[in-house]
Formats: sequence, C-alpha cells, structure tokens
Amino acid sequence: MKRLPDTELEVMKALWATGSNTPRAVLEDRLSPFGWASNTINTYLSRLADKGFVAVRREGRSNLYTPLVGQEEYQSFDSRAVLDRLYGSPRNFVAALAREGMRRGELEELRALLDQLNGGHG
Repeated sequence: MKRLPDTELEVMKALWATGSNTPRAVLEDRLSPFGWASNTINTYLSRLADKGFVAVRREGRSNLYTPLVGQEEYQSFDSRAVLDRLYGSPRNFVAALAREGMRRGELEELRALLDQLNGGHG
C-alpha cells in the first residue's frame, strides 16, 4: 500500500462515505466543494483504480465505483507510515506531544488506552 496524495484521499473519503457501487454523479456531487472539473475527478479515480484502491464497474452509460481498501485499514497504514517517517517510534511521538504540553485529560486518556491495549495490566 502507498500513502495517497491529499486529493486522492478526499476522493476515497467520499467513497468511504457513500459505499459500494457509487454512481459517478453521486461522487461528483459529494466532491463539489473542491471545485474540481469532471476530468480532474476522472484522473483521480483512474489513479486510485490503478493503485488498487477502487474498483470500477460499467453499468449502462455510467460507471459505479467501489472502495477496495477500507477506511480503518488505510488509516492504520497511514498512521504507521507518518509515525515511522517523522518520529521513528511511538515513544518519540508521545515524547514530542508531551513537549508541546499535553493537557492532563489527554494524558489520562492515553494512559487508559495503553492499559486497555495491555489487557488491563499496567
């Protein structure tokens, strides 16, 4: 899997929100706030299909689009890629957050999450 450019990620977000067999018109409507031309959206969809993120099915005179990569799956991959690239380890990431001054509630939430992930042994 590869990290997606922001533009293609926005197309994937629209697809994740609409689900399988999304008609092109629905996608274009959902992406209208970006002001992209129809050809631009087509380029993004073609790239996503080439990368294996999206399946395209012809039905009549229009295409239907289905996400092949789930949102949680991509977010997990992307989070790890950012973490590795920018911080090297989860410890370094948390240390960077702490240096910036995490609020007490955030630290407690993080501790509770770590305890939960550790099976309550902490």
